[in-house]
Amino acid sequence: MGRGKIEIKRIENNTNRQVTFCKRRNGLLKKAYELSVLCDAEIALIVFSTRGRLYEYSNNNVKATIERYKKATAETSSAYTTQELNAQFYQQESKKLRQQIQLMQNTNRHLVGEGLCSLNVRELKQLENRLERGITRIRSKKHEAILAETENLHKREIQLEQENAFLRSKIAENERLQELSMMPSGEQGGEEYNAFQQYLARNMLQLNMMETAVPSYDPLSPDHKRSHLQLQ
Repeated sequence: MGRGKIEIKRIENNTNRQVTFCKRRNGLLKKAYELSVLCDAEIALIVFSTRGRLYEYSNNNVKATIERYKKATAETSSAYTTQELNAQFYQQESKKLRQQIQLMQNTNRHLVGEGLCSLNVRELKQLENRLERGITRIRSKKHEAILAETENLHKREIQLEQENAFLRSKIAENERLQELSMMPSGEQGGEEYNAFQQYLARNMLQLNMMETAVPSYDPLSPDHKRSHLQLQ
């Protein structure tokens, strides 16, 4: 008749618990010895009783076996921990990026007036203030651009007026020289006539150079119309 199964739980009776400890300890030491001999395994067994007494068995050296165990578990734990940490890091970064993308998409939708049903009064007020600040900055930038463009146009107007006055003086001088050149030769001295001819040629050359240097303008532009009216 075989023995019945014993329920695995703490034995309350001190005597029975001590007897069971001695029997099973010896059986455990015996099994460890048999395993080391039969399978050529390196085994280290450490047992502490409830009274603090140490029982140990090792087919090599307990300390050497423990050091070997620490080294093996440290390498495995380190490799596993590194991989696990890397996986957790990338998962967290991916989660953060998805949240940022979702937040930016929601913000853009709110700025164009979409998806406002999920916002409360406080969030709607914040969105309104944000839009007002943005509009204020846009208007300020537009005003600065208009002022800069106006200033450039004013400078261009002054430059065109100066060029217009210079051209008008050259035209008037050219007309006066042409009138002198059309006078009969008897009414002028020979040297004076030659001097006028040289002066006329020199001024005609300068006038041609000025006309070449002045850039062409759109006849429909306001600057060109203003210059044309001044010449008239």
